[in-house]
Amino acid sequence: MLVWARLVEAIDRRGGAAMVTVAATRGSAPREAGARMIVNRDGTFSGTIGGGTLEWRAIAMAQAALEKNAGAEKRRFSLGPELGQCCGGQVDLVIEVFGTGDRETAAAFAAREAEAPFTTVARFDGGGRLVRSIADESLAPGSAVLTNDVLVEGFGEERRHLYLFGAGHVGKALVLALAPLPFTVTWLDPRPDAFPALVPANVVLSRLDDPLDALTGAPAGSFVLVMSHSHQLDLALVQAALADDRFPYVGLIGSKSKRARFEKRLAAAGIAPRRLEDLVCPIGIDGIHSKVPAVIAAATASQLLARDEAIRVVENHESPALRRSAGRVG
Repeated sequence: MLVWARLVEAIDRRGGAAMVTVAATRGSAPREAGARMIVNRDGTFSGTIGGGTLEWRAIAMAQAALEKNAGAEKRRFSLGPELGQCCGGQVDLVIEVFGTGDRETAAAFAAREAEAPFTTVARFDGGGRLVRSIADESLAPGSAVLTNDVLVEGFGEERRHLYLFGAGHVGKALVLALAPLPFTVTWLDPRPDAFPALVPANVVLSRLDDPLDALTGAPAGSFVLVMSHSHQLDLALVQAALADDRFPYVGLIGSKSKRARFEKRLAAAGIAPRRLEDLVCPIGIDGIHSKVPAVIAAATASQLLARDEAIRVVENHESPALRRSAGRVG
């Protein structure tokens, strides 16, 4: 969730809102540090800190803080003894009130957030307010770390680029499944009128006459998923994607027999055996065999999430070979 944009909207429409942040956790907790929600005066909200009694209590506290324009406050909850939640851990929350006087600052952070993830350092000023500054670029964006009266936070969304070739029935179902997930989708199909009239906000349409051109400028680390209307085009796209080590996930819709036929042709075209192993076909997590488009989409979205998470764990710490191995997890 782009929290600063939501705050600006709330200030413009309602005169203000409160941001509730999970600043730290100990033991088992319903959400991780960095989870946030924006709470309005009437109790409506966006985002979540995990639901349950903790969230219900946080909403009430945020409303009370808005009523008295309370600035910022810290609060620690013991989930078991205090709230009766079986998680049993501890959660530190920071509740901040933003009003019309904070709009300029919120808008500046919203603009930065829309560009790329960034980190802030916030300090309690002694007067019940948090004073934020953007951290040096050497401090990598993270979730949230609260130490005494200093809160280091990451804002913005780390999104994986996905190049989706094909606007057929499964492609249409997949972009809907990916709409709330951390992917930026470039959706390609050369056929006129292949795309629906409306698409999710994280989707960019492309009607390139030659879809292969899109891979040339694709960012390193992009995922490639092929499900076009033509097996000949499928083969050309998969060959181009596997020939380029920049793409850790290359998926192809189809059966095991389709994979076997493609592997023979790809090997004959000079694709290395290790890259043939990287090819994901059939697509989707194991154990789901339905051919209903929405079900295929759900299984594939789950697989994409698992691959993305596995790769992120190792991509900045390990070798390219291990990153490829992570790409095959799940």
